Amino acid sequence: MKDSTATVEHRGWVTVSVMLTTIMQALDTTIANVALPHMQGSMGATQDQISWVLTSYIVAAAIFMPLTGFLSGRLGRKRVFMYSVVGFTVTSMLCGAAQTLEQIVLFRLLQGIFGACLVPLSQSILLDSYPLERHGYAMAIWGVGVMVGPILGPSLGGWLTEYYSWRWVFYINMPLGLLAWLGLMFFVKETEINRERKFDVLGFIFLSIAIGALQLMLDRGESQDWFHSKEIIFEAALSILCMYLFVIHIFTTTHPFIEPALFADRNFSIGLIMIFVVGMILLATMALLPPFMQSLKGYPIVDVGLLLAPRGIGTMFAMMMVGKLASRVDARLLIGFGLSMATLSMWEMTQFNTDITGWDVVRTGLIQGVGLGFIFVPLSTITFSSLQPHYRNEGSALFSLTRNIGSSIGISIVISQLSQGIQINHAVFSQWINPFNYALQRAIESGAYDWSQVEGLTALNAEVTRQAATLAYLQDFRFMMWVTLSAFPLLLLLKKKM
Repeated sequence: MKDSTATVEHRGWVTVSVMLTTIMQALDTTIANVALPHMQGSMGATQDQISWVLTSYIVAAAIFMPLTGFLSGRLGRKRVFMYSVVGFTVTSMLCGAAQTLEQIVLFRLLQGIFGACLVPLSQSILLDSYPLERHGYAMAIWGVGVMVGPILGPSLGGWLTEYYSWRWVFYINMPLGLLAWLGLMFFVKETEINRERKFDVLGFIFLSIAIGALQLMLDRGESQDWFHSKEIIFEAALSILCMYLFVIHIFTTTHPFIEPALFADRNFSIGLIMIFVVGMILLATMALLPPFMQSLKGYPIVDVGLLLAPRGIGTMFAMMMVGKLASRVDARLLIGFGLSMATLSMWEMTQFNTDITGWDVVRTGLIQGVGLGFIFVPLSTITFSSLQPHYRNEGSALFSLTRNIGSSIGISIVISQLSQGIQINHAVFSQWINPFNYALQRAIESGAYDWSQVEGLTALNAEVTRQAATLAYLQDFRFMMWVTLSAFPLLLLLKKKM
């Protein structure tokens, strides 16, 4: 079965141009995280205020990503892509030049709006640029940018912040954006424009409010003590209500914002569920490892970045391998192998303690990176294998949006569990600090602790807190292992790639 949309001149240059935009946008989802403390000091902001630098970008990108299909159909995919690259690059430069907190939050908001459609459009262009039998190879190339960007983002951001300035975290987008824009202008062809397509205003409003409220709830939940806060309860209720209204609306209106026919494709629907799980694994683990290594092991930020980099190397290696295997091996088997590798790495991480070496982090990171590479490429391929080409822009936007929401939910869950776990574990461990604990008596007799002095009690409490935090991290790693295992039954629902 051949795909008529796949006859493309200058395919190599198209691929390079699209990949530059993918890497640029994917890097920006995490590269600013490590620079936040430096921004906070430069702007004179509080911890809660500076978090809006991340929140504004995430919420804006999430709200405007579903617009990708409509805008591409109405204005032309190339035109929308080029405007987005220009807007993203310019707003990146403005973020780097910002002098106040209000300015950087505003520019990050605009950056999120322009960056919303970069990844979905890059995926749909690559799918249309290659014949169906080479979609696995195309998704391997695309996946390198999407998966490795968030993995290497903290490393690159830490290095730029440490040796230059936090502003270079944003300035680095200028050369990438310029090269990408030139490539798109010369080598990508415009698609047909459907001027008769109507914009479903009500559907967009319902979906935007649902996604925006959900993202705000996830981003602010931990700082507001979750459902003990009226703000979080309101955001959760608003998100559920608007999503319910959106679903009812698209099934009852003549020109829905998102075509319900998309979800009639079984592989696409199952693929959305699985990419949600992959999103949780991808960024939730990366949210746990840096603080684990810095707070419990005392690694400096640059060393943390270097130790986490092999995870991205493993992902790139796996994607290149699976790109060659995709046309010869059942995609479901490749995904199953990837899930097994990711599960193994999570299980090994549940055995971590405060005596682990850097090699333990590198080894488990490599295994997990290989696993994610083997999951992402065949999953991206099989999800779109039977979807009609005219649905690809919308489908790609939903695919990326679902992955991002999975990441947001995953990060919120593990960070919340970590905070609660430390408190619970500390309370449980404290029960063993009594005169009848033989091990503690031996430690006191050896001079390790002196609980008759304030300094001794402080040191003892610090050690209890350290061990409570260590166990809380391991409990989070175990949770992520079970999340990974939960995806295995979904393989049985996927149909073999056409």
